[in-house]
Amino acid sequence: MADGPVPADLRDRLTAVAGDTAARPLLVALDFDGTLAPLQDDPAASRILPAGVGVLADLAGRDGVALALVSGRAMADLHALAEVPAGTYLVGSHGAERARVTQFGLDRDVVELTHEQADRLAALGARAAAVARGRDGVWVESKPTAVVVHTRLAEPKDAVPAEAEALALGTELGVGTLHGKDVVELTVLPADKGTALQALRRELGAPVVLYAGDDVTDEHAFAALDPDDLTLKVGPGDTVARYRVADPAAAVAALAHLLDALG
Repeated sequence: MADGPVPADLRDRLTAVAGDTAARPLLVALDFDGTLAPLQDDPAASRILPAGVGVLADLAGRDGVALALVSGRAMADLHALAEVPAGTYLVGSHGAERARVTQFGLDRDVVELTHEQADRLAALGARAAAVARGRDGVWVESKPTAVVVHTRLAEPKDAVPAEAEALALGTELGVGTLHGKDVVELTVLPADKGTALQALRRELGAPVVLYAGDDVTDEHAFAALDPDDLTLKVGPGDTVARYRVADPAAAVAALAHLLDALG
């Protein structure tokens, strides 16, 4: 794959990490939507770019490399859409859910809510439905630990007040709130990608982490990582990541460069 869209400083850093035997195991952790899969108006239509499917499979097959997808999507949704090989770690719901892909399905960590959390989740669902009611293009997704108000399909006259009301609802009910691109997630089980990513690196004993993401929620992961880690922002917007590429095609090209450098 051509490496034209990959900046020279990023290529150099990827080459250096690939050649550093002390950087093993290398944890390659990636957001899904907007990073590997171009953003879609219909979330069910999201798919990893075809070139990316092969690159991820080859990376996962290399000794000393661990592959993970870290997403805001619910685990079942992420597993259904992501074409990743057995052995891949899946972190869903911004870190509230975790599993590993096997030949026979998912080996999942069990998520358990207290009675109080379950009651609060039910109340969130009902109140969030009221936020969406009567607003074209605003819809609510239910997750095992959260409800999500989506506004990607809505015009600004509906999206702006819906997001404002969802944020106010989170404050009123005292739940965790994540405000991303055209989405507000309200969770009864506080989690963020940075905490989840650091927990996974400790478990694997990974001295170096490569993390790529496109959304404001990925900034938690960028900020949580160490100066020697490789943080990659995909697309426009303010970021604390050290490197940036333009789009998912360029992100896949960067991963392909890493694969080539691994030899």
